[in-house]
Parts: sequence; C-alpha cells; structure tokens
Amino acid sequence: MIYTCTLNPAIDLFIETEHLKPEIVNRTNSYDIQPNGKGVNVSFILKQLGINNTALGVGGGFTSDFIEESLCKKGINTDFTHIDGISRINVFTRVVDVNTEFKEVNNGPKVTSEKVEEFLGKIKQLGINDKLIVSGSLSQGIEPKIIVEIAKLAEKQQFDLIIDTSYPEVVDTMAYHPFLLKPNDEELLSWFDRAKTDELDVLVKDAKELVKKGAQNILLSLGSKGALFVNDREVLFGNAPKIKVVNTACSGDTMLGTFIAGMEQDMSLADNLRRSLAAASSTAARSGLTNFEDVKELMKQIKIEQLEG
Repeated sequence: MIYTCTLNPAIDLFIETEHLKPEIVNRTNSYDIQPNGKGVNVSFILKQLGINNTALGVGGGFTSDFIEESLCKKGINTDFTHIDGISRINVFTRVVDVNTEFKEVNNGPKVTSEKVEEFLGKIKQLGINDKLIVSGSLSQGIEPKIIVEIAKLAEKQQFDLIIDTSYPEVVDTMAYHPFLLKPNDEELLSWFDRAKTDELDVLVKDAKELVKKGAQNILLSLGSKGALFVNDREVLFGNAPKIKVVNTACSGDTMLGTFIAGMEQDMSLADNLRRSLAAASSTAARSGLTNFEDVKELMKQIKIEQLEG
C-alpha cells in the first residue's frame, strides 16, 4: 500500500477581486475553496491515475474534517491523527486591476508531543510492501528531526520512503537510504550551501552526491526548465512544455504523484519522466490539480535526454 503523509494540511481559499482597497468592503468576483497540503495533493493525483492509497496526516477542527471528507469523496482512505487545534486556512488573493496575487500562508496549529507519538505509532505499522510519501511543511510542535526518525523506521521496517520537503534535515536521512527524494533546484542548492544557479552540471553533481551519501533515486524539479532524474546508474533530463502559467503551487506535488504512479505501473523511466513533466505543467496552467485531459498533448513537446548511463 502507498501512504501519503501531510503534517500541516490546509484549506486554501482562492479569491479574485477587481481591486483591494483599505478600510472599505471589497466585493469579490469569485472564490474557490480547496483541500490542500502536499501529501493530500499527491493522494489526489495517485487516485486519478488508478493507484489506491491511504492519506495519513495530523489535523483538527472543521478544516481537517473538510480535508478528510474531500479525500473520502474521491475514494481515498484516510487515517489522520486528530488534535485539539484547528488546521490552517491559507488565502490567495488575485487583484485584477494591478495583476498581482497576494499570498497569506499560516503556520498551522500546535501539536503536542503525545500526538506526535500517536502519529509515529501509525508509521511503525508499515512494512516491506509499503511506500510512505512524506511531503510539505510541519505544524508547530513537530520538529524537523521527525523526518530522520521516520527514515530510521523505514530502514528498520523495510518500507520505501519518499521525501518531498525543504528542511535541511533531509540530508541526515541519507544514512537510512530513502527510496526517492524530490527537491526542487533551490532546495538542493541550499542543502549544499550553494548560490542559485541554472547550470545543469552543478545540479547533477549535487544530486549525485546525495545518491553517493545514500539516496536511491532523485527526482529534481527545475520549474520552467524541466526536471532531472538521477540514480547510481543513469541521469535523465526532460524539458518543460510551453504553457501559460496560472499557479505553480501544486505542480511539484503533481510531478511526484504522477512519477510514483508510473513506477507502480512499470512505465519506462523516460516515459514516466515525460508524463510526470506534462502533468506538472498541466497543473501549473490551471488554478487546481490537473485532470490529465491535456497531458498527452503536452507530452509531445517534451524530449527526454539521457545525460549519463
């Protein structure tokens, strides 16, 4: 079974308004409410591609209820650890007359140490036939070292661990041989204290260093430039198709969910990377997650190059 894990889930409120002026009532053009959190998004993508999965998380209040109900309506099992606080609401406001988006993102509720242990108890039930995808930020009270604790459990219990989070503690998990890491270029460079660069050879070098330290596979998203896949046998690069970008917030989650689905479906590595890039771009071209209707057409723009192997 595949499990996703969201330790700071959210409801995202998207608003469009003609203008945003202080001290008056600003009437909006439209709004949309979406369940969110990186692991939640991965669950939705996996399910769309026919891959059953269970969504784990830590949340509370009516917001967590909405997130879990939304997952269940799509046929996704949930097993959240419930807390006394209320899971966060983030607000994204697009102001038409200045063509600007304002993003207000909250920290999330406080999680007690007892609830952290309750959550880890669920992870201790996973075994050799399972995959766990840990994605996104952490609620208050959950320390980044939990990523290393989960990695230790993965090695001990022999389940595959996939990590998509920016915390530098990710590097400390290399000793426990995570199955796959999905950083973006900025995250990868920050782990090696490097300045921002677009040079592929530098990014490949750093990704290969993570493999040398213990990671089994690296899926590196490069935004509008595409993506790299790196392991100890080969290095592949794929370009991103040309699109009109609407919202890039969930494109990385789409790439990861699509890539894991492709692995489960025994797709070739090149075809899997191509489809994952197309799906990520499809999500970036809309306000929500892709429905995959335009993915085959976008795939025609993508060329996969074997750089090594």
